[in-house]
Amino acid sequence: MRLWYVEETVRNGWSRNVLVLQIESGLFQRQGRAVTNFQRTLPKPQSDLAQQILKDPYNFDFLRLTREATERDLERELLVHLRRLLIELGSGFAFVGSQVSLEVGGEDFRLDLLFYHLKLRCFVVIDLKMGPFRLEYAGKMNFYLSAVDDLMRHLEDRPSIGLVLCKSKNGVVAEYALRDVAKPLGIAEFQHLVQLPEQLKGTLPSIEELEAELGQAELVEGEVAE
Repeated sequence: MRLWYVEETVRNGWSRNVLVLQIESGLFQRQGRAVTNFQRTLPKPQSDLAQQILKDPYNFDFLRLTREATERDLERELLVHLRRLLIELGSGFAFVGSQVSLEVGGEDFRLDLLFYHLKLRCFVVIDLKMGPFRLEYAGKMNFYLSAVDDLMRHLEDRPSIGLVLCKSKNGVVAEYALRDVAKPLGIAEFQHLVQLPEQLKGTLPSIEELEAELGQAELVEGEVAE
């Protein structure tokens, strides 16, 4: 686990504060855990990379939402804390817009959040849900992805990816919901104002241990360069 954090710090150029944030949020345990259909809908190695950029759950502890908060409240809070949101999403995500308009068949549809991933070279559509995952969300996202691919995708872009972010999900139901969906889609939970479980805290490396290993890694790289 410590080696993973060291490698990710070197790869992404994390500052000490960002590294502390990633450790405390249990990033290692969350990375690549979203329920997806990428292995079936995307070619390798894009499917593997797409799987790794999604997490489950996403940690939105930087938000301050009431129990009565709506999806629009969630969206507004995420935009206020856009920098923290981009850190949580991970490297490669570029913000395109919120409530992005899509005109299909004379009707106006809105995307909650739209990003472009610089490594995957594709749009990433995020649909926010304050409640549990429901079957119709998969069909709705499939529609959004078809529209984005037709109306916004450039010839050099790869197929757009969708992520439904909800308060909770039944993993088995989510897997069945994605089984016959034609577009690459992931389903993940988000959490906010949740403390890290005590049993997990003891398994995490300390920042001092990681700094020591980073120093050794930099020393080795210097010796190799010489």
